[in-house]
Amino acid sequence: MARIERGPYRTIWQDFDDLMAEMESRFQSMLGGIGARGEEVRGRVVPAVRDFRIDVRDHEDEVIVVADLPGVEKENVAVRLSDPQHLEITSRRTGETEEETRDFFMRERVYGQMSRTVLLPAEVTEENAAASFKNGVLEVRLKKAPTETGTTIPIE
Repeated sequence: MARIERGPYRTIWQDFDDLMAEMESRFQSMLGGIGARGEEVRGRVVPAVRDFRIDVRDHEDEVIVVADLPGVEKENVAVRLSDPQHLEITSRRTGETEEETRDFFMRERVYGQMSRTVLLPAEVTEENAAASFKNGVLEVRLKKAPTETGTTIPIE
């Protein structure tokens, strides 16, 4: 089993994602020798279980969050800074009409509302925050909150 590296900003959900990726990898290697139908079998046994993937970068004076939201329209994405260290991303992916879904042999794509709250590596401020959305990729840039430096008080 893969060793999980614990860091100060790691959440239980990141551990869960790593464990699921390891399990998926083991299924993939186990089913690899099935032959010509291997890809078909792997697709049925290991469906996607995650909402969406997120990267968080601690870059100099800002925090950059990038989220993959394939199949989601810009109008169906909401970004909210719930507190100085938590960013909430919510998206909605709409599905086909009932008539279009009749003839499916297999269906794994997820529709509906997906939401994630991201722990940020530093406290940020909403001032000068910027978000862009292009080709299903959301990028949010947040400026780090100024740290209080304090002053030394001389003792008499």
